[in-house]
Amino acid sequence: MVSTMVPTADRRLDRSTRFFYGLGSIAFGVKDNGFSYMLMLFYNQVLGVPAKLVALALLTALVFDAVIDPMIGHLSDNLRSRWGRRHPFMYAAALPVALSYAALWNPPELSAQGLFLYLTVLAVVIRAFIAFYEVPSSALAAEFTSGYDDRSVLLSYRSFFGWIGGLSIQALAFGVLLKPDATHPVGQLNPEGYARYGLIASVIMLVAILVSTAGTHRHIPTLRAPPEKRTKTLSQTLAEVRETLNNRSFLFLLASSIATALAGGLVASMNGYFNTFFWGFSAAQISLITLGVFVSAFVALPAAPLLSRRLGKKRTAMSLAVLSLVIGIGPVLLRLAGLFPPNGDPAVFSILFVTSIVGVTFGIIAATMSASMIADVVEEAELKTGRRSEGLFFAASAFVGKSVSGFGILAAALLIDAIGLQPGVAPADMPADVIHRMGAVYAPVIVILYLIGFALLSGYRISRESHAATLRALAADAGEAIPPVAVKEDHQ
Repeated sequence: MVSTMVPTADRRLDRSTRFFYGLGSIAFGVKDNGFSYMLMLFYNQVLGVPAKLVALALLTALVFDAVIDPMIGHLSDNLRSRWGRRHPFMYAAALPVALSYAALWNPPELSAQGLFLYLTVLAVVIRAFIAFYEVPSSALAAEFTSGYDDRSVLLSYRSFFGWIGGLSIQALAFGVLLKPDATHPVGQLNPEGYARYGLIASVIMLVAILVSTAGTHRHIPTLRAPPEKRTKTLSQTLAEVRETLNNRSFLFLLASSIATALAGGLVASMNGYFNTFFWGFSAAQISLITLGVFVSAFVALPAAPLLSRRLGKKRTAMSLAVLSLVIGIGPVLLRLAGLFPPNGDPAVFSILFVTSIVGVTFGIIAATMSASMIADVVEEAELKTGRRSEGLFFAASAFVGKSVSGFGILAAALLIDAIGLQPGVAPADMPADVIHRMGAVYAPVIVILYLIGFALLSGYRISRESHAATLRALAADAGEAIPPVAVKEDHQ
């Protein structure tokens, strides 16, 4: 049986491990980018499905997620197979994810109600199979290393590839695929581009999942063994799940993450509307802004672990979340106050280009810290319960990630309905009062949600020192030597 000792895992954090582990998040990045930035625009403005129905379809899928994700996490914590606990789920997800995502962007000719049902079913299927990959794969971070800062490094790779995947496909969509033609003078409203996007995106997701899973396959013999088999009733299983998740730091972090995910989802879902209607950008300009944000991913990759070492995870997450909010919402507030250049002025694009890069950089780092903080909860819960439950905790992380698109699109639908934005209206024909209401309703909602998330994050209590102490306690309980990583970090 594989040892259940607290892993030092430094030997496994070679570059290829970081690369292959991170690479798989391209699939989630592509899916999340599509759901967050393009799906509402496509089904609402292009296909004519009411925004409320689009939001209802995705919220329904999110409700299924609330059940599916913890189940997958619990199953992957306890699976026994020759391919370990995690990899069977990861391999099984690849083809269904690709096929269902391609179908999402190539719907048959149906009524608005028919498209609503079609979207609902596919959203549930896609989210379920993304969870089959994302939950077990994410959980590997807590198995590869127990190091406080090593986890920030590993998860910074995951964030990097997730953003690169999402940004690349978005840049391709708006820069190449969503081209205007004689029938569709605005490229963002051309349905043919979305069909091609769906096919290309599905192939990218398939390759990313398979390459990442195969690339980490060699580590299966050194990963943790599942717990001993026990006969448990459903009520006993649910009681164990409840006991595991009943961790103060985890609950505060989860609540904070949901608030900020809702805000981030609203930002993402309204991004296409703001770029198209509020700022008056063309598809080519949107593509350039997306390309600029590539800089954010490359800056965040080394900056996240550096700031983790200097400031700690909690302080870094809180500080940069606030800065990201101020930078992101600033131009909208200035426009509402009449202090921003008018649309068409070259300064508008230049300012938004720079603020997007800076704001997204801070946001990526803050999100990376939150993921790394979840990994640190694993050992604290193990000390209390005697069980390793990486999959269960990262299932919650996956759910929060999906909440970005689910709750965000719901909020966006309510906002669109409140401001009276009608489908199929060209940006030049959109009434000025509708555009003003878009910013006036959007800005305060974003600020309130981020402030709630900021306040809740203060309840997270795990620090570098407390994490090192937990590792020592686990080692002592197991009669093992103190992990070298913990000794090193405790003296920093």
